[in-house]
Amino acid sequence: MRSGRTGLGITVSGLGVIACTYGLARYAYGLFLPVFREQFALSGALSGAIATGGYASYCGAAVAAHRLLGRGHARGAAGLAGSLAALGCTAIAVAPSAGVLAAGVLVAGSGAGLASPAMVALIAQAVPAPGRPRAQAIVNAGTGAGVLVSGPVALLFAHQSRFAWLCFAVFTVLATAGVWAATGRHHPVTASVSTPRTAPALGHLGPALTAAALLGVGSSAIWTFGRELVVNNGHLNTTSSSVFWTLLGAAGLAGALVGDAVQRWDITRTWVPLALLLSASTVALALYPGDAPVAFLCASVFGATYVALTGVLIAWAATLQPATPAAATATLFIVLTLGQAIGATLIGVLTEATNPRVAFTAAAVLAATSTIPALRPSGGGPTPATAIHPPNEHNEAKQIESAVIDPPAITRPSDSHRKTIHQRDESRADSCRRARCGQGNARGAEFRDPRRHAVQRRGRWGQRGLRQARRTAREGA
Repeated sequence: MRSGRTGLGITVSGLGVIACTYGLARYAYGLFLPVFREQFALSGALSGAIATGGYASYCGAAVAAHRLLGRGHARGAAGLAGSLAALGCTAIAVAPSAGVLAAGVLVAGSGAGLASPAMVALIAQAVPAPGRPRAQAIVNAGTGAGVLVSGPVALLFAHQSRFAWLCFAVFTVLATAGVWAATGRHHPVTASVSTPRTAPALGHLGPALTAAALLGVGSSAIWTFGRELVVNNGHLNTTSSSVFWTLLGAAGLAGALVGDAVQRWDITRTWVPLALLLSASTVALALYPGDAPVAFLCASVFGATYVALTGVLIAWAATLQPATPAAATATLFIVLTLGQAIGATLIGVLTEATNPRVAFTAAAVLAATSTIPALRPSGGGPTPATAIHPPNEHNEAKQIESAVIDPPAITRPSDSHRKTIHQRDESRADSCRRARCGQGNARGAEFRDPRRHAVQRRGRWGQRGLRQARRTAREGA
C-alpha cells in the first residue's frame, strides 16, 4: 500500500515539476517574446539566438543528468532541476539588460534538461511495470499544464512581466519541494533501477533519433515565434494572444492519454497521425495568423500533438532500450532539443530574410518528414509491444497456447518461442524417463510408488511425507 501511495505521489509531484521546468521556465520565453523585444530592442535573429542558447543549456544539463542517474542520484537530479529553473526565472525577472536575460534563459533551460531523465528514473523505481507507460505519459503532460498556467498569468500581469516571472520561480520551488517530499525516506533511490553509467547504444536508437531531431526543428516555430506571429502579423490583441497560448497548454494535457494509445496500437500508428496533425497546424497558423478561431484551433492541435509526441518518444526509448530507459530518454530529448535549437536560429534568420509564412511552412515540412523514420521504429530491434510488455511466464504460456490453437502462427516461430518449447519438451521427456525407468535405485522405486503420488497430491510433500513414503515402500517390498 505504501508503494502505491509513493508511486501516486511521485506521479502527481512529477507532473508539477515538468509543468514548471518546461511549461514555465523553458517555454514561457516564447510567450513573453513580444514584451522582451520591446523592452530590450531584440531583433528576430537575436531572439532566435537567445532561444538557441536555452536549448543548448538543456542539452548540457541532460548530459549531466546521465552521469547523476548513473550514480543513483535521481532524487538529487530532480531537486537540482527545480533549483536551476527557479534561479533562471528569477534572473529573467530582474534582468536589466539583454545579456542578463539571455543568461536567465540559459539557466532556466538547463532545469528542464535535468527534469525529464530524473522523473523517468523515479517513475521506473516507484511504479510497477504495467502502470509505467501511463504514469510517464501523465508526468510528461505537465508541459501542457505549465503552459496552461503561464497564459492566464501573462494576461493578469500583462504590464508587469517581471512579477509574472517571480511567480514562476515560486511555483517551481513549491513543485520541487513536492517531489523531494514524495521521494523521501519511504522511497530510497538506488542505482539498480536507474540509469547505468554506460551510454545507450545509439545504433538501436537510430530511427527515434532522426524523428526527434525533425520534430524539434518543426516544433520550434510555434514554441519560439508562435505568439509573436499572432501579435505582430495577425494583429491579435493581448487577450486573444494569451488565450491562444492558454489553449496550447490546455490541449497539451491530452498528451496524458498517449501511454494508453501506444499500448493499444504501436509506435508507428501513434506517431504518424500526430506528426501530420502538428505539421498541418503549423501551416494553418502561418496562413491565417489573424483569424482568431483558426489560431485557437491551431494552438489546441499543436499543443495536444506535441506533448503526445514527446510521450511517444519516452515509450519509444523504453522500446529500444528497455534496460536503460532513462538514459535512452535523455538521449532522445537531447536530440529533440538540438533540433529546436537549430530550428529557432534558422526560423529567425529565414523570417528576416523572407517572411514568417515561408519560415513556418518550412518548419511544418520538416515536422511531417519525421513520419518517415517512424515507419520502421524498431530499426531491427524488438517490437514495441515486446518492450512495453516484457515477456513473462504468463505471457509465454498464452503465446504457446495460441500457437497450438492457431497453426499458422507457428509456421515460423521466433527464437524465444523455439527455446521455450524446447525447454518444455525436455522437461516432459525427463519426467517420463524418471517415471518409467528408476535405474534400480530407491528414488526410482519411490517415484513409481502410487502412494507417494498420493502424498504429493495431498500437498504434504516435505521431509516428513518423504520419510513416510520410503517406509511404506520398504514395508511393501
